[in-house]
Amino acid sequence: MDLLGIHHLTAISAKIRENHRFYTQVLGMRLVKRSVNQDDVRAYHLFYADAKGSPGTDLTFFDWPAPRERRGARSIVRTGLRVKGAATLDWWVHRLDELQVRHGAIAERDGRLSLDFEDPEAQRLSLVDDGGAGDPPVAWAKSPVPAEHQIRGLGPITMSVPMLEPTDALLTRVLNMPQARDYPHPENPANRVHVFAMRGGGAHAELHVAVQPELPPAQQGAGGVHHVAFRTPDADYDAWAERLTEQGIPNSGKVDRYWFRSLYLREPNGVLFEIATEGPGFAVDEDAATLGEKIVLPPFLEGQRDDIVANLLPID
Repeated sequence: MDLLGIHHLTAISAKIRENHRFYTQVLGMRLVKRSVNQDDVRAYHLFYADAKGSPGTDLTFFDWPAPRERRGARSIVRTGLRVKGAATLDWWVHRLDELQVRHGAIAERDGRLSLDFEDPEAQRLSLVDDGGAGDPPVAWAKSPVPAEHQIRGLGPITMSVPMLEPTDALLTRVLNMPQARDYPHPENPANRVHVFAMRGGGAHAELHVAVQPELPPAQQGAGGVHHVAFRTPDADYDAWAERLTEQGIPNSGKVDRYWFRSLYLREPNGVLFEIATEGPGFAVDEDAATLGEKIVLPPFLEGQRDDIVANLLPID
């Protein structure tokens, strides 16, 4: 029973209108679901992805008026956004320069070319050349980014911990992610980054764990990451719930998010993980042609629609 790769990553924004503009107009991703945080309906939950919201392409945000994240260990520190080819990375350098988005230089990291940059709230992002591997994306015809240069999906995802052993034990013995290799940390070569692979690995199916004992614990906030979710086939969902319980791993139990089903757990250093199913998908309650154009609520919240929508500000 293997996880298939990254399902989605959820981060925090305190400036959701600027966030919406950046991810759709600068990065050219499609807003495929405009909803609310199901546990805090005062806040938007926005999902950016490829044209149809394929599992593995979703970068999502909670709209919380939080102070800026204090960076540190025990957190997810960088989100990879996959693109194809060195020519595409060159194209993005010109685009980011034109739009006055600060970025680093194209550099090799773990054998792949990468381009580091940040969003307006200092969310740490990297465009990563995946060589065309992973599930083929669905290009969004209305994107300001040409189809050949569009973001193909998520990964790798990098987290920071003060010690590897407890996290290693959970990843390898419980979640079936073997350690594939390690490499020097790009900012401090004395530290190592350990690569854990899901079902054969590849940029779409890797979790990179940086061991940085010198860092203080992070304090979650705007510009930071709330959790990362890993993909499971729908048929394996119940088995994963049973496995976590049998292994004595504290977890949320089964949670139905309507567009997918979830299990939540914290790894030993405190980072929140989710196991999420591939289906039923975002088109279960919307026409695929108009995804993200209106506020959509799961059925159990529909009775509160008028009150919920009245408290949300327009983002367009």
